[in-house]
Amino acid sequence: MKVVRPALLVSAMILAGCASSGSSSASSASESHWYNPLSYHWSALNPMNWFGGSLTVTEQGVAGLSSTTAMSEAAIGKALNNDYQLRQGMRTQNGQVVDFWQALDEGKLKLVINGQSSVERIEVLDTAAKSADGSKIGDLFSDKFSKAFDNCKLVSGLDARDVECRAPGSQHISYIYSGEGHGPEGLMPADDTLKSWKISKIVWQR
Repeated sequence: MKVVRPALLVSAMILAGCASSGSSSASSASESHWYNPLSYHWSALNPMNWFGGSLTVTEQGVAGLSSTTAMSEAAIGKALNNDYQLRQGMRTQNGQVVDFWQALDEGKLKLVINGQSSVERIEVLDTAAKSADGSKIGDLFSDKFSKAFDNCKLVSGLDARDVECRAPGSQHISYIYSGEGHGPEGLMPADDTLKSWKISKIVWQR
């Protein structure tokens, strides 16, 4: 009976990951006709990357971000597998200066991460992202709700003209809906108006 050495198993796993890591890697391997494990990008072995690495918003958080993630560049970068460029900013909210981090991919804003010592709120703007129930940016209000009462509230702060609705059955996920026909400032738009509004952000809140 042959004994399969652990080193051979690891090599097989690496080669399997290499085959799924994209056309650029395959082209490089084809040109050189050999494989150097030291040059391999180990993040490709992360299961999140096997299926395109799209973000999913769950009750626990977004990707590796959760309420236990410190509001530091190192902690946020690690939680996101170092797949994003991080940019720190500050804004005034309710008379207080609030720090936040932005996560960008090829210059496009994908996440806004808010909190004090640890992550408290994550706004997802990535159109490829989905929530735990399958909702995504661009979905209609009428796909989830028939009325705003008991489900939604006007958003305060920067997006004061938008409406935030709690995802059905969720304690931590909500959707920001935007659209035309806001009506009088400070009043919730009519349900007939809201039904054509679309999700502009998916939000996770601690």
